[in-house]
Amino acid sequence: MGTGKTAVGQALAKKKKWRFVDLDELIELREERTIYSIFAQEGESHFRRLESRVLKEMAREKKFVVACGGGIVINETNVKIMKETGMIICLTASPRVILERTKGQTHRPLLNVSDPAKRIEFLLKLRAPFYARADKTIDTSRLTVKQVADKILKSTVKLKKK
Repeated sequence: MGTGKTAVGQALAKKKKWRFVDLDELIELREERTIYSIFAQEGESHFRRLESRVLKEMAREKKFVVACGGGIVINETNVKIMKETGMIICLTASPRVILERTKGQTHRPLLNVSDPAKRIEFLLKLRAPFYARADKTIDTSRLTVKQVADKILKSTVKLKKK
């Protein structure tokens, strides 16, 4: 959350002349309700099942940049699908930057708690081993969307040569 996945994904897709999809937005369209509503009514585990199903569908598509929520990598099957069909680029930022970028946003169910700063730090620590499996990690704290997209383009060329 708050690392620039959507903005960077859109910029990257434009540069590559590919299509872009934000998995959360696609889930909301299909479910005809918000992620917040899904979490509130049916819980995070239900949302994670929806997320995995939509990822499997998107993995069959070609020439797409897909922005995924940060929790998607907790499911090993999701990681396997992403690595087999593309690359995992992990965008990260400092907890302070994430808090600043997300403050005042009510559509983020995992941060609708009394102390969002502590929740951000907790989630980052909890997910760190999962994020470490990414093909490339980029800290977006001090970069523009264009700079991040350019770094990804350069990284993908290097990773393909390996």
